[in-house]
Amino acid sequence: MRQPHRRTAISAGSREPFGITSWFRPAQRWRFEIPDIAVSSSLSADYQPPPQSPDYKGSYAFVSLGCAKNTVDSERMMGLLKLDGYQLVPDPAHSDFVIVNTCGFIEQARKESFAAIDEMLELKRNGHTRGVIVSGCLAERQKEQMLEERPDIDNLVGVFSRDEITGIVDRMLGHQTEQRMLFQPAPIRALPDTNRLRITPRHFAWLKISEGCDRLCTFCAIPKMRGKHATKPIERVLEEARELAESGVRELIIVAQDTTYYGMDLYGEPRLAELLRELDQVEGLEWIRLMYFYPMYIDQQLIETIAGAQRILPYIDMPLQHINDTMLRRMSRRVNRQQTEQIIDDLRSGIPGLTLRTTMITGFPGETDEQFNELCEFVADQRFERLGVFTYSFEPDTPSAQLPDHIDESIMLRRREQLMQIQQQVIFDRNASHVGKTISCIIDQAIPDHASAWVARATFDAPDVDGLVFVTETEHSLQSGDIVDCEVVTNQDYDLVAVAITPPR
Repeated sequence: MRQPHRRTAISAGSREPFGITSWFRPAQRWRFEIPDIAVSSSLSADYQPPPQSPDYKGSYAFVSLGCAKNTVDSERMMGLLKLDGYQLVPDPAHSDFVIVNTCGFIEQARKESFAAIDEMLELKRNGHTRGVIVSGCLAERQKEQMLEERPDIDNLVGVFSRDEITGIVDRMLGHQTEQRMLFQPAPIRALPDTNRLRITPRHFAWLKISEGCDRLCTFCAIPKMRGKHATKPIERVLEEARELAESGVRELIIVAQDTTYYGMDLYGEPRLAELLRELDQVEGLEWIRLMYFYPMYIDQQLIETIAGAQRILPYIDMPLQHINDTMLRRMSRRVNRQQTEQIIDDLRSGIPGLTLRTTMITGFPGETDEQFNELCEFVADQRFERLGVFTYSFEPDTPSAQLPDHIDESIMLRRREQLMQIQQQVIFDRNASHVGKTISCIIDQAIPDHASAWVARATFDAPDVDGLVFVTETEHSLQSGDIVDCEVVTNQDYDLVAVAITPPR
C-alpha cells in the first residue's frame, strides 16, 4: 500500500506518482532538471530572458506543496514572475530568492512545510540565496506567528495576495522591508488563473472552477484559510480551459473545494451541469476528469450531462469520509447514510462504466467499534474502484477539537490498516478483471533505459493518486500526451501492464 503524495494517507488503488521532472514536487521536493514546461497564453515554453537581457530582473527557485489547487496558485505566481522578467532556476542554492508555497491543512502537511521553509532559510543564512518568501495556506493560517517563530523569513504572502507577487519580490530585492506581510480578504469571485507557468507535464492540467468552501465540516480548517465559496464565472472558466487546450493540454482535471456547489453564490443555483456542457465543446481537449464532488446537488441533469458527454470521463472523485449517521452528524457532513447510498446508486446506474473514487476517515472523535465496523461493511459492499483512508488529524482551531472521546492514535492506525486491507483486495480483484480487455490510456512519460516502454494512465486513473499502466509499443513511436488503446496483459498489484494495439491519436 502506497502513500499518495498530496496528503498523509495510505490509499489502496493509489501509488506514488511518476516523477515530474522539475524541482517542484507537491509534498515531496525532488531535485531534477527543469522540464520543457508548458506555458499558457502568450508565454513561451522555451523562452527565458538571459542575464544580459534588459528584461532580466533576477532568478528564483520555487517549492510547491499541497493539493492540486495550491499547485494552480504556484503556477499562477510563476507565470506572473516570468512575465515580469524573473527567471526560474532548478537549484535554490543558485537563486536570488526562493518562494515556498505551503500547505497548512493538517499537522503532517505543516511539518513538511516548515521543513521546506527551514531548509531554504538555512541556504539564506549560508549566503546561497538572498531572500525567502513564504506563501499559501500555512502562511494564511499562522500569519504573525510564523514571523515571530522564523524572523529570517523575508515576506509572508497570503492565499489571496498571490497576484501581488511581483511587487513583493521587487520590494524585497530593493531592500524595502517596512512591509513584510501581505494578506487580503477572500474575494467575492474566484481569482483568475490565466498566464500560468505550468509545472505538470504538458498534456494535463488542473483547472480551478471555484475557491473556498461554505461547508463547515468540523474536522476541516480550509474555510479559515481559503474563505467562503466563490464561483469563477462560466465564461472565465471557458477562457482558461481554451488557453490550456491551446498550450497542449489534452486532459483537463476539474478541481475545487466543493465542485457540486459551483454556481450557488453567483447564479443562485448549482450550474455545474451547464459548465460541463460548455467545457465538453472545447476543442483540443480529449479527457475531462471531475474531482472533489460533495455528495449534494447531484441531480439527474448533472448525471445525464456526464453520461452523454464526449470528453468527460466516467470518473468522479467524491470524498464521503464516513457512512455511520452519528459520525456524519458529528462531522457536520449534511448527508446521512440513506442519502449517500441513493446518490451512489444514481451515479452508478446513470453513468455506464463509472469509476468512483472516495476517501474515508478513521478515528474521528467518538468513533466506536460498532460504527467503524459499519464503515468496513459499507466499503466491502460498495467495492469502490478507488479509495483512500486518512486517520483523523487533531486541528486545534476546528470544532472537532472540542468534541469529547478522542481516539488513541494506535487505534486510528489499526482501523485504517483494517479498512485498507478490505479495499486492497477489491483493487487487486478489479485489476485482475482487466486482463485481456482493451482500455484507453494516455501516455505520461517514457520509462528511462527501457526502449519502447512508457508510463501511462487509463481513463480510470487520475494523476498522482491512482494506479499506472505500463505500456509497451514497438510499431509506433509514442510520446507524452498520446492516447492509445491498449490490451491489458497482466496486473501488478495496483498497476497494469498492457500492449498498445492502435496508433497514437
